[in-house]
Amino acid sequence: MTTILDRRTDPKASPTHGIASHEVEAVNRKATRELYAGRQKIHPKRARGTFRSLKWLVMALTLGIYYGLPWLRWNRGPDLPDQAVLLDMPNNRFFFFFLEIWPQEFYFVTGLLILAALILFLFTSVAGRVWCGYSCPQTVWTDMMISVERFWQGDRNERIRLDKSPWGLTKIVRKAMTHLTWLLIALATGGAMVFYFRDAPTLARELITGTAPLVAYLFLGIFTAATYLLGGIAREQVCTYMCPWPRIQGAMTDNHTLLVSYREERGEPRGPVRKGKDGQVDWSSRGDCIDCKACVVVCPAGIDIRDGSQLECIQCALCIDACNEIMDKVGRPRGLIAYDTVAKKEAKAKGEHETIQLVRARTLLYLAMLAIVGSIMLVAWLNRSILDVTVQHDRTPPFVLLSDGSIRNGFTVKILNKLHETRDFAIGVKGLEGAEIGLLGIEKGAPLVVKVATDDLRDVKV
Repeated sequence: MTTILDRRTDPKASPTHGIASHEVEAVNRKATRELYAGRQKIHPKRARGTFRSLKWLVMALTLGIYYGLPWLRWNRGPDLPDQAVLLDMPNNRFFFFFLEIWPQEFYFVTGLLILAALILFLFTSVAGRVWCGYSCPQTVWTDMMISVERFWQGDRNERIRLDKSPWGLTKIVRKAMTHLTWLLIALATGGAMVFYFRDAPTLARELITGTAPLVAYLFLGIFTAATYLLGGIAREQVCTYMCPWPRIQGAMTDNHTLLVSYREERGEPRGPVRKGKDGQVDWSSRGDCIDCKACVVVCPAGIDIRDGSQLECIQCALCIDACNEIMDKVGRPRGLIAYDTVAKKEAKAKGEHETIQLVRARTLLYLAMLAIVGSIMLVAWLNRSILDVTVQHDRTPPFVLLSDGSIRNGFTVKILNKLHETRDFAIGVKGLEGAEIGLLGIEKGAPLVVKVATDDLRDVKV
């Protein structure tokens, strides 16, 4: 439970300059968390500040891209889909603006995934789980669901009171509107996902009129349920227990990685603010932390950052905003909680000076690997073939011995035209003296020319 303690209205409150103090323990605190205990719901308080604004910006950008991309048009010419991003399953192609990837070129997708992984490793080595705190889909949708909950049920204290209150009309309406909004968001999320696999305007009409393929409704339901359950219900449980990345990141970070950190050397010993007879606070014998726990109540993961680096921390930095606001009120410098490195904190404890080293062996290694993989992909793309030819020898019979002693072999030639125009291809034999070639369906002596339509695969018997 959270209680607002204000000395101006509550004589039992700790003297905290009239600042709200919270009697709350971090739900996911390692020292008190039971292994088999049921989940305790976290009610994050709304934060305000630089990092909260940055999270709003990233959320708007990522959600705008996700929901908007299927509706973006891209002219590729006649008889080709005009959706900018489309995974065309019937025709086995992936369209991404001016790029067109065929199944035979799936190694480009593999290369893109490797590049994405290396970028993630690089950012993790520099700033920890910054991906988790700002751009991970689980974080983005959970943040949106919490915002919806806050809109219908109020901020932290109001939501706690609502959860503890008996069921009545007000509680039913607020809870129902929250879950209904969650379901609508989840439905829009599932719809946006299936739109990447078929022309979005066409599929939207089919979904509304009930004429869409059954598989479209199936995956729409799967993505809707997943978004509702993971973003609205499970929330931080996904990050703490289901996602493997918190465990993997330990191999990606070192003592020079920027992490959201509580500066113990400045904050301890902590305690409430007490004014002297002169009305001033003596900061010489105490730390800057006034133990208001503002950092705890804004944390979406339910941890206390003052306990040190923790697996559950997603590096969202909302605790930094909350603490900076408190420091402003008590007249102390900002940065009691800030992005810092282990090496810098250890140096400060020894009275030494340490600079933040963003460029070091680990980051240079990731940059080099990015450059190598990117260069390989660029060279492969620039040398990408516009024609694929496959020759398959007939297996039954492997050959035919003719009456004149010559040998006849049968082949199936598969010609794939990747250009967006119909082309004529001449078929011949080279390097085999005296060999003759003929095509099934073409008279002997006629030009051996095969017409292949745009983006078409044609089989020819030779």
